[in-house]
Amino acid sequence: MHDKYKQFYKLKRLQMEYNITAAQVGTRPPVDLPDPRILEFLGEEGMRKLVSDHYDLLRESNIAGLFPPSDEGFALAKKHSADFFIQICGGPRYFDQNRGKPMMAARHSPFAITQEARRIWLESYALILTQLDMPEELKESFWRYIDVFSIWMMNTVEE
Repeated sequence: MHDKYKQFYKLKRLQMEYNITAAQVGTRPPVDLPDPRILEFLGEEGMRKLVSDHYDLLRESNIAGLFPPSDEGFALAKKHSADFFIQICGGPRYFDQNRGKPMMAARHSPFAITQEARRIWLESYALILTQLDMPEELKESFWRYIDVFSIWMMNTVEE
């Protein structure tokens, strides 16, 4: 187990529980947008750092192959993701302006996103959130969003 994940499990006991909702591939449960106060609290640069730190963990994870291998491509993926999260937290519509409507499930369809990939993606965010200096109710709002949002992204049943 990666040292950062061991650190996550130790920190998890001290703060809110980051529970992952059980779900099946192909389900689309209703999802509430994150509290806009998240972006107010973090600012755009803070949101970009949150996403960047998350992607840096993913690049070292078992799902690294789902992300662009080049540094340039990886940096662009970080930017697109940060633009999306800024937008859904009530900020400027950078994602729409640069990429069109999000349609995230369709954008992720070329990649085999399994329940295991979802778990790794979420656990990586949980690690970042536990270390983030942000009010717990805002962390909870962000977590509730990504927990359900990530269900929509799953598109492959594990064999």
